[in-house]
Amino acid sequence: MSAAPQIFTATSAYSLGFVTAVGIAAYIAAKSLLPKNASWQDRVTFIWLAFDGIIHYTLEGSFLYYSMFGRQVNTSSGPMAQMWKEYALADSRWGTADPTIVSLEILTVFGVGTMCFYVLKQLIQRDPARHYWIVVLSTSELYGGWMTFCPEWLTGSPSLDTSNALFLWVYLVFMNIIWVFIPLWLMYDSYGHIAKSLRLTQVTADAKKS
Repeated sequence: MSAAPQIFTATSAYSLGFVTAVGIAAYIAAKSLLPKNASWQDRVTFIWLAFDGIIHYTLEGSFLYYSMFGRQVNTSSGPMAQMWKEYALADSRWGTADPTIVSLEILTVFGVGTMCFYVLKQLIQRDPARHYWIVVLSTSELYGGWMTFCPEWLTGSPSLDTSNALFLWVYLVFMNIIWVFIPLWLMYDSYGHIAKSLRLTQVTADAKKS
């Protein structure tokens, strides 16, 4: 009887280790760059956007490199290619340069990734205009997630492997659902700031007229 294939491999370990290291780097950056009197909301926002931007530029940027101009992850080599081959075990579209995925990733890397670092600059400078860009950025993240998975669900999820806990709960659920809940919270927080400011402006304008 043949042995069952190993699910959690060395590639699994260093893939999760890479993501953890990015999170630690984002936390250190927040501690170093934000003023000491920054609110907890601004600290959480900074850590998330630093993590988000680094992931978009490095991990997803490498996916674009391996998936454009005739290349694909499944036929590529190197540490980052191995990480994407690992993820492609759970969602095979990432191994074959699926055009929908690649199209979304172009927008994500160059558009959303750049916005992350722009908002980080605004956070450091305490620029309240960041709340507009946070809403734009978060909407983009939610749209990207929806367009990544909705077409797959509508066709019966032929590319997804949910046969074990690592693929289902870690790669497919956890690694994607954080890009749903955190953007939703960011939008809620920024909406509060924008609405409060606009209401105060209206009250002030009404007071001047009376």
